[in-house]
Amino acid sequence: MDNAVRVRHALPADLGAITEIYNDAVLTTTATFDTEPKTPAEQQAWFASHGGRFAVLVAELDGSVVGWASLSMWSDRPAYGGTAETSVYVRSDCRRRGIGRVLEEAIIAHAVESGFHTLIARIAGESTASLRLHENLGFVPIGTMKEVGRKFGRLLDVHIMQKMLA
Repeated sequence: MDNAVRVRHALPADLGAITEIYNDAVLTTTATFDTEPKTPAEQQAWFASHGGRFAVLVAELDGSVVGWASLSMWSDRPAYGGTAETSVYVRSDCRRRGIGRVLEEAIIAHAVESGFHTLIARIAGESTASLRLHENLGFVPIGTMKEVGRKFGRLLDVHIMQKMLA
């Protein structure tokens, strides 16, 4: 059994695993504020909106996709062109094994190579592992939006973290 995590650019064939990982997070965590699972068509549109600078990376373990990370547009306004938002999700049975860190490090490296100036991460207030991960990778807290989301019957804060790349 090969325990090495391999990170690579996502392919259309990975979309099923990406969607499965994301939809599990939708249904069982506050890592995303989506409340309904995404359909294959919705995920295909999401995937089509990425590429080039706005990459989607996957982590493979023993030949299976066990996590993914992406860079997304922070805003469609041109002045924000040097800013991207990071996302990272790991399959539930593979969490707490360092895969999220490997993915986040890889997406940061891609952002640097792609000429981004800064990265933004939005993290639900109760996602302490994600807050700690981002802090350990050089993101700093820049604000908290109080009670902006409601999920699982609870009002949730969102912390905004930023990493300057230049």
